[in-house]
Amino acid sequence: MEEAVRTFVGPARKKRADQGERRALEEGLAQTRRQINQAYAGFDCADDPDLIDSFVFEINALQARYNYLLRRMKELEGRL
Repeated sequence: MEEAVRTFVGPARKKRADQGERRALEEGLAQTRRQINQAYAGFDCADDPDLIDSFVFEINALQARYNYLLRRMKELEGRL
């Protein structure tokens, strides 16, 4: 009897965990999009070469983070 309860509760708990991860990924994607837009705005206003370089590195890092989060979201969608 105890085994049957574990089997029944397990998938529901897993689904809630996946939904929580999905919400976290969605928020991370939205936050990263905002940060990318801010970095582009700073890049557009910058005129110092060192500052321009820093915005380029920041934009590249944020785009890499965005790609990672998007890939994780797609992997999660494949499991649901």
